Amino acid sequence: MIKTITRRALCVTVAAAALAAATIMPVGIAHAAEFNLKLAWLTADSPTDPYAITAHAFKDAIETAMPGRVEVSLFPNRQLGDDKEILEGLQFGTIDMGIITNAVVANLEPTYQLLDLPFLFGNAEQAHTVLDGSVGQQLAENLGKHGIVSLGAAEGGFRNMINNTRPVRTPADVEGVKYRTMQNPVFIEMFSALGGSPVPMAWGEVFTAMQQGTIDGLEIPTSVVNSNNYADVTKYLSFTRHTYSAIQLLMAERTFNKLPEDVQQAVIAAGKSAIETERAAVSAAEDQVVAALKEKGMEINEIDDVTAFREKVGPVYKQFEPTIGPDLLNGALQAVGN
Repeated sequence: MIKTITRRALCVTVAAAALAAATIMPVGIAHAAEFNLKLAWLTADSPTDPYAITAHAFKDAIETAMPGRVEVSLFPNRQLGDDKEILEGLQFGTIDMGIITNAVVANLEPTYQLLDLPFLFGNAEQAHTVLDGSVGQQLAENLGKHGIVSLGAAEGGFRNMINNTRPVRTPADVEGVKYRTMQNPVFIEMFSALGGSPVPMAWGEVFTAMQQGTIDGLEIPTSVVNSNNYADVTKYLSFTRHTYSAIQLLMAERTFNKLPEDVQQAVIAAGKSAIETERAAVSAAEDQVVAALKEKGMEINEIDDVTAFREKVGPVYKQFEPTIGPDLLNGALQAVGN
């Protein structure tokens, strides 16, 4: 009888121990993915933020296509640095993937300055035609020389001017206003041509600079205004739509080359799928974003005449044509009917 009790007790003890071990063991340990990709971006992880939408759409697409083989870890809100640091991480292979605004990519590969030229695109469809066509393919090949694989360009929306000085309706309304610009020569020259006072500044410093009045305003897509709470520190939003904001979905070449061919193809397909999903989501949410900003107290207006702005920035095209290349520039102008 004693032996029987002992065996039964032993079985109960072993079973309890196994249950406890299963309870405390992280689920991911037993079924860890074969490949884990770190994906970083600098803005908030918000359901209306275009960077975040792109990141989650890519994660969902690749993990659905490659269950158990690929897992994507997300690092939003500058956790791995600003755009410049993320781009450098991609070159060195210390960061696997990044979603980076075009202007920063253009500092590495100057032909990308094409996409930041002011008032180049009249609407999102024109931008998609250029980005998804032969011009976009040539840009991707150029970027590949720097050790970075382009998976395409998602949509940040058109960039608009926000400030605390006055609404922008004519080029004269830009004059003398201190606008934060990205650390990119096209944006600096654009605002100089319009008579503004461009202040190049890293993204992480901008919100505080607006709070303290170090700058009067900045230029930014409407969705990013909302998702990063700029309505709390800025009064006026003017729909200048001066630049289409392409946000590049990129992968380190070192990471890409380590992947088997079937995973590489899945990554490419997931990138395309994520961009399609993101573009549709950003377009669908635009009216809701504008309504939210009005509710938060921003004064919103259209500009009077885009032609007056285009005339002012004409010299910017001539200035950057040598670095962009006349063939790329002419190809883009033909694609948009200019």
